[in-house]
Amino acid sequence: MHDTRRTRLVLAVLLIAAVALITLDFRDGGSSPLHRAGADVFGPAERVAGDVTGPVAGFFDSVTGNDSGKVAELQRQNAQLRAELSASQLGRSDETELQRLLQLAGRGGYRIVAASVIAAGGPYADTVTIDAGSRDGITPDETVLNGSGLVGTVTGVSSTTSTVLLATDASSTVGVRMAGTSQIGAVTGTGRKLSGGSVLQLRLFDANAALHPGEALVTFGSVGDRPYVPGVPVGDVTSVTSNPGSLTQTATVQPFADFTALGVVGVVIAPPRTNPRDSVLPPSPAASASASPAAKPAARKRH
Repeated sequence: MHDTRRTRLVLAVLLIAAVALITLDFRDGGSSPLHRAGADVFGPAERVAGDVTGPVAGFFDSVTGNDSGKVAELQRQNAQLRAELSASQLGRSDETELQRLLQLAGRGGYRIVAASVIAAGGPYADTVTIDAGSRDGITPDETVLNGSGLVGTVTGVSSTTSTVLLATDASSTVGVRMAGTSQIGAVTGTGRKLSGGSVLQLRLFDANAALHPGEALVTFGSVGDRPYVPGVPVGDVTSVTSNPGSLTQTATVQPFADFTALGVVGVVIAPPRTNPRDSVLPPSPAASASASPAAKPAARKRH
């Protein structure tokens, strides 16, 4: 019992001393000698605890919003990096399309104005809008192509933009020639939407002319080279329709240009000095298959 009473007495004295120290420290604002003595004794331990808990407290501050400025800045930088990455990827894609366009225009001798498609579709027609207009030298009734082949013709022009009627539109009719021959005909659009598959319909004027799948078509050219210049690749025949007694032959044509992914196009503002005929056509599928001795695909007719 003697030890228990002594322990209780010591605890009571320490409690009274603690209360007194707190009271004095509160009254003098922490400038008392007692406060300084306590700081000297407990300061090192407090600093060690602060070093350990500081990073943890900073983490929770950022989570709970006390460091919202830094979080917002990081989010802004992240969004900017994503935008720059998308622009870089788009730029590389456009550069590839532009290179193909320039190569095709060079082979055909076409003087072009390059432009980008900035809008697609119309209420009653398959059209696109490009970001070049009259101030760039573009006028109505000029041929539009890309690195693969024929795209359409210019139907409307403002100072900074132009409207292009695509070859897939039902109202579009293009005079064409079979590659390697003198057989001519007309290709018309099917009027299908840009989001769907794009095919053209060929009507060959000579009902007795031989027509086979795999044969290629190029533009025949218009009077005065408007709206179509000669020699622009149009597409390949995919199927032939036999109509006994008909004065013409008909066929389905797969265009070379992908009308669902138009990016960079070129408007022909000056026709070639001479008809390029078949020189602008892409390589025949037989060329890529020639590596296999056993493969004997039907080659395009080029006489």
